[in-house]
Amino acid sequence: MILIIDDDSTLLASLRLLLRRAGYEVIAASGPDEAMQEVRRARPDLVMMDMNFTRGTSGAEGLELLQKVRIFHPDVPVILMTAWGSIDLAVAGMRAGAFDFITKPWDNRRLLERVATAIGLASAEKAPSASRFDRGGIVGSDPSIDRVLHMVERVAPTDAPVLITGESGVGKELVAEAIHRNSHRAAWPFVKVNLGGVSQSLFESEMFGHRKGAFTGAVADRIGRFEAADGGTIFLDEIGELDAASQVKMLRVLQEQAFEPLGTSKTRHVDVRVVCATNADLPAMVAARTFREDLFYRINLVTLAVPPLRERGADIGLLARHFCSALCMSNRSLGDISITDDAVAYLRTLPFPGNIRELKNLVERVALLAGRETLDAEAFKAFAMPAATPVTGTLDNMERARIGAALAEAGGNVSRAAAALGITRQALYRRMAKYGMQ
Repeated sequence: MILIIDDDSTLLASLRLLLRRAGYEVIAASGPDEAMQEVRRARPDLVMMDMNFTRGTSGAEGLELLQKVRIFHPDVPVILMTAWGSIDLAVAGMRAGAFDFITKPWDNRRLLERVATAIGLASAEKAPSASRFDRGGIVGSDPSIDRVLHMVERVAPTDAPVLITGESGVGKELVAEAIHRNSHRAAWPFVKVNLGGVSQSLFESEMFGHRKGAFTGAVADRIGRFEAADGGTIFLDEIGELDAASQVKMLRVLQEQAFEPLGTSKTRHVDVRVVCATNADLPAMVAARTFREDLFYRINLVTLAVPPLRERGADIGLLARHFCSALCMSNRSLGDISITDDAVAYLRTLPFPGNIRELKNLVERVALLAGRETLDAEAFKAFAMPAATPVTGTLDNMERARIGAALAEAGGNVSRAAAALGITRQALYRRMAKYGMQ
């Protein structure tokens, strides 16, 4: 059951008709007092409410009503309805506990998608899933990663935008892929975009595409990442790296799921689930006004914090042996290499600022260069420090080891690692992609 709260009778009638045609049971209220009576009586599954009633346009009355609804019925999702000019008010509502906001006038298709997402996610939180869960490439059994997987299982069946946070190298991309694999979009594309590697000048072309002749060098039409992801999921990594101008453009496409490719005024509409990731402190960036607050609340309807490796002690041995086994399978000339228990004990003493990526690089470096079938603690101690690594092996192996060492020394920060290697960040990303280090 959906409760609509608005003092505009025409809007109430229109929205009631739209929702009923979509199969929802709907009740309506024209003001705060009537709304609270319905909340107490019917305990709706979703509340959709305007922010202004009889006391002007400040939104104070709406925020007060939102607080009352949340106190009496804390589990009900609330969608705010506001005009574009009241986006700041909508953000204030999100901070007060609203689930989402839509802008007037709205697109009926997008509104129904938001309603289905809100109700679906609330239902998933109440009942355990009986479906088969696909962990994808996520390895681990530590309680901290189990909590993340539990949340993935809950949010995956919905279309809720998800923000994945965590230090560099913790496996945020794998979490994003697990969300996609367990969603109703699994048969459609999973498109990955590293925004840290997209320059401001190429942002629109990369994300929205362009038409032939749109700019010098545009010799053919090209579809953008959002169009490529239509029907599926787009994973926006390093969302905190977006400059101010690109943030405005990103907000529009996330809000409306519409854009114009460069070189044309024809609007393209897409149906895309958005998952973002960052190792930046976005709330601090919002406070410093380097990241838009409205964009922040648009992307983090659900936030998943992936723990660093140092908080997953029980998984270090499991991961190390997994990486060693995978390396041996892809390089048959290595034979079968095993890792001893004392090696695992040693690995658990290391801080791993580069997290899982650093552990993977270390295991592969030692397996490739130690020349042993059994890797004990002494083998890892001999090759753990980059300076102790002999200059042997193929050029690719040597470059891969040097990149891994630079990332470890930089604590997983790609910009600092690139500076230490004397190359651009984009060049480093290309090399990391070549060696499967992203």
